Parts: sequence; structure tokens; C-alpha cells
Amino acid sequence: MQNDLVPTGDTKLDQAVQLWLQYDKNPKTVKMVKDLLQDGAVEALKKCFSSRMEFGTAGLRAAMGPGTSCMNDLTIIQTTQGFCCYLEQTFGDLKERGVVIGYDARAHPPSGGSSKRFASLAAAVFTSRGVPVHLFSDITPTPFVPFTVSHLSLCAGIMITASHNPKQDNGYKVYWENGAQIVSPHDKGISKAIEGNLEPWPESWNAEEALKSPLLKDPYQDVHTQYFKAIQKLCHYRDINKSSKVKIVHTSVHGVGHSFVQSAFKAFDLPPPYAVEEQKDPDPEFPTVKYPNPEEGEGVLTLSFALAEKEGASVVLANDPDADRLAVAEKQESGLWRVFSGNELGALLGWWLFSCWKQQNPDAAVLKKIYMLSSTVSSKILRAIALKEGFHFEETLTGFKWMGNRAKDLIDQGNTVLFAFEEAIGYMCCKSVLDKDGVSAAAIAGEMVSFLATKNKSLSQKLSAIYEEYGYHISKNSYFICHDQKVIHSLFERLRNFSGKPDSYPTECGRFCISAVRDLTTGYDSNQPDNKAVLPTSRSSQMITFTFSNGCVATMRTSGTEPKIKYYTELCAAPGNSDVTHLKKELDDLVEAIIENFFEPTKNKLQPKPE
Repeated sequence: MQNDLVPTGDTKLDQAVQLWLQYDKNPKTVKMVKDLLQDGAVEALKKCFSSRMEFGTAGLRAAMGPGTSCMNDLTIIQTTQGFCCYLEQTFGDLKERGVVIGYDARAHPPSGGSSKRFASLAAAVFTSRGVPVHLFSDITPTPFVPFTVSHLSLCAGIMITASHNPKQDNGYKVYWENGAQIVSPHDKGISKAIEGNLEPWPESWNAEEALKSPLLKDPYQDVHTQYFKAIQKLCHYRDINKSSKVKIVHTSVHGVGHSFVQSAFKAFDLPPPYAVEEQKDPDPEFPTVKYPNPEEGEGVLTLSFALAEKEGASVVLANDPDADRLAVAEKQESGLWRVFSGNELGALLGWWLFSCWKQQNPDAAVLKKIYMLSSTVSSKILRAIALKEGFHFEETLTGFKWMGNRAKDLIDQGNTVLFAFEEAIGYMCCKSVLDKDGVSAAAIAGEMVSFLATKNKSLSQKLSAIYEEYGYHISKNSYFICHDQKVIHSLFERLRNFSGKPDSYPTECGRFCISAVRDLTTGYDSNQPDNKAVLPTSRSSQMITFTFSNGCVATMRTSGTEPKIKYYTELCAAPGNSDVTHLKKELDDLVEAIIENFFEPTKNKLQPKPE
């Protein structure tokens, strides 16, 4: 071992550590590894070195720290070298077109890692190979990266962010030349190229030199101007916005969103939202929240509600730290605050974008070219609106990588994709960004609120009107935490072999009859004549959907980025059936039955979602 450091007694581990110390030039992570060796902390070393972060379609996401299983200078260099080689093999004009790199405000002082540092190292790798790099000079929302790929016709984009993950995490998100996130087989090709380029190239560590390279450009000003110009096409009621008296509070939850949402409101001629002072500036410690995720609801919004009460505001908008998601809450007549679910906000934004489009395009013939998309675990409300209004609705697999790529295909065929959403508070309202975008969604929500105020309507009232017209869609989503892959595997395998035989899925759950089953892990779908699923399947993740005789749909799936088993349930009622109390009771009973019979939390030692 280097410097006479004490071997651990595990040959494979010793070799991995030795190679790491040979390659790593970050004094902080080197010291952390040497200290672990000196202390004989074998378990901690195994945690750092027993596996390499797996590069998937979502890129990378892990804790910052030393070793192959963490985000750090060396793993960023290795990943970027592999990605660069893959792009060189794929694009003959890579050196003409180049790539864009953006980053958020995350930092981890103990290991010397930060999003800005990782972005400059990634830039060094590309410029060392003669590839032009558009490196943002300051923090930026994630949607600005796919926007820049499309706007400048680049080969690829990289965003260094862990979105709403805990503060110790970071991530490496990749976009393809079409402006959408990568899908298979690119992830496998990139992963293979990373494995073949683990030794750092001589110039890869020269981040400071790279910043002086003539190949480096700063797209910040141009993209800022062009992005806000692009989203103005979605502003339909400028006069109403100018005179709006509605007071709105905005929080960026210690992330990057503050100045960009202020600019978006300005682009729509809306009065600026009140900013939550304690949360408006980027802070990698996220000091005022337990989890920097507005999807977790009220806990993250406590300071926003306090400011709203003080200013007399009726609506709160919240972005996650990289500003690609949006949460909305509204004060009710009772004085309590209602946080809309992702599905409810999807219904409101879908109705709004279609209404605005229809106002400008009264010719029914044009409807044939109009599409809306949502993921398979999201509410079916857009399907109900599409059926009644005559436009197209399509469902994709979970995640914006699928919706972004499908939207691009539809646009290339001469169609218009008005809207796409997923229940995890992700909304794509503008065709210039083929990914979820919390900045444009915030401005559009602001205009919708201002418009409804002129009709003396609240968001809650409008949502009820949408459900009355198109049918109530009541959903209940949550998750269990499970760190044991064997437990997760056996839980899903039990559902596939319920009566002891292969492909013998359950036919009932408590008192509820199951009418159809779709398993996107194995490709089974009882609704299809040949029992084969239409949507793409993936053996690497678990996902089973049950359709019930009472009109409920329930999906159980694993998360690609967190140790969670998620469930999504929805009861779709026909228009006219407005007994909401009964519908909610029916769904609550079903969810209880699914938890008890399918999840078996006590037996499987599953942790419920923290309150």
C-alpha cells in the first residue's frame, strides 16, 4: 500500500484503494481515505469502494465524498472522460458543435466537492479534447441546460445537480442533442466508455487552465435573454397581469430559483412575488428545512405560509432547489392552506393551457395535431379532458426522459405538444424546454391565478369545476422506505407468483376485485390480446400496475434515485358522479388493502413515509 498504509486484509478492497490513491489529486478526499485506512475503518472503506456509481438514464446521483461509490473530483473526471469518448464516437461534428454545462449551488466542504467545482472539471475534460464548452458562469436552473442544447444545436448537455435530494448528495444529469434526457441504449454505451477511461487524462485536473481556454464560452446572458423571450409566447393575458391585485409568495427553498422566477414574472408583466427572505439565497446547507423538497408538502412551506399571512397573500409557489419542479398552495376560506398535489396542479395547468390555446385556435380541425402527455403513474385527468375536447393524449413510462423524447418525436412530425406532466410536481409547458421546468410553470401559474381572480374564482373552485366537467380523479400517492434490495425483490416476486405459479398475479385485494394487471418489469399485460405490454419494459426496475373493477388504478414501483417503494392510486369517476366523500372513502379503503395485502410493511420491516 502507498506510504506504508495499513492493508485492510481484503485484497480486492486494498487494490481499489491503492488505485484510487494513485489517481486522486484532491488533497481532501485523499486524506479522508488515508485516515480511514489508519483507523482500520474497513466497513467505511467498503462503503466508499465496494461498488462504482451506476450510470443510468438519470445519469448519476450519490452522496459527495471519497471513493468510487460517491460524487467527487475523480469520479466526475472519470464519468466525463467516458461521456466525452462516447460523444466522439457518435458525433463527427462534436468539435464544431460542442456541449453545455450548468450547475446548482450544492457544496460539500469536507470533501472539497461542489457543483461549480465538478462543472469546471467536466469542462476541463472536454476542452482537453478540443471540444467547445458552453459553461455557465453562475448557478442556473436545470431547465436552462436542455434549453441551451436546443437553442444552440449542441451535441449534449450536462447539469450538475441532485435536485431535491438531501444536502450531502450531488448528481450528473445528461441531455442528448434533441434537448431531452438520454434514454437507452445511450446509458449503457456511456457506462461502458466510463469503464474504459478510468485513468485521468493529463489535462483533466486542470480546471483553472480550462477556464482560460479559448474553447470555453459563457452562455449565461444570451440564454437568459432567449429563454425569457421564449416563455413569453405562453403569456396570453398581459393586460390582466399588469393590473393584477393578487398577492403571491414564492420560495426557492435555498436553491437557484429566486432571481429566475422574479424574471419570469417580469416577462409576463405580473407583479413580483413576495420572496421568502430566509430561503431566497442559495445555501447548500438548506438550514430551514429537513428535506429541500416541496413535494413533501407543508413542512417545507411553513415560512412561506407565515410570509403570506403577513402580506395578505392567497397563493404560495415553491420551487425545488434546481427549479425544475413547482408546488402550489392556496389559502382556503376556512383560513387553512391547501397544498395541491402534483396531479391536481396537472389538471389545472392542463385545463389552462388548453383553454388559452383554444381561445386562439377556434378551428376544430387543428385539434388533430394537438397532444398532451403524462406518465403512467400520473392522473388520467388529461385523458378525460382529451376525450371530451377532441385532442390527443398519450401516456409514457415514468419520468421526463420518456415524455421529453416522445414530445420531440411528435413535434418533429408536425404536431403541437401543449403540455406534459408527472405527479411528482413536474410540468413541461413550453416546447423550448423538453423537460420539466419550474420557472416557466411558476409564471404560467401566476397568470392563471390572476385570470381566475377576475372571475372571482380560486384555484380550488376551478379544480372542482374541472372535475365536475370531466369526471373526478382522486389520487392518493405515498411510499415506504426500504434499503434492502432482497426484500424489495421478494415483495414483487410474491405478487408475480401469488398462487405459487409463475405469472399468477393476485385477482383480488381484500374486498376489491382486480380486472387487469400490467407488469413493466417482465413485459406482461393481461389487457393485451397476446399478454405483452405496449410500453417499454425494464428488468432493472420494479413496476406493477393493477386495475380494479371499481375504476381504481394502482401502481407499485421502485424509485430510480432513492431507497423507496412508491405507490400511486387513482379513482377515476365518470362525469356527473360527484359524491366526493364516498369516492375518497372507497380509495382510502383500497389503499389500506394494498398496504396490508401487497406491501406487508410489518413482515417486510418497511419504514413509512416520515410525517
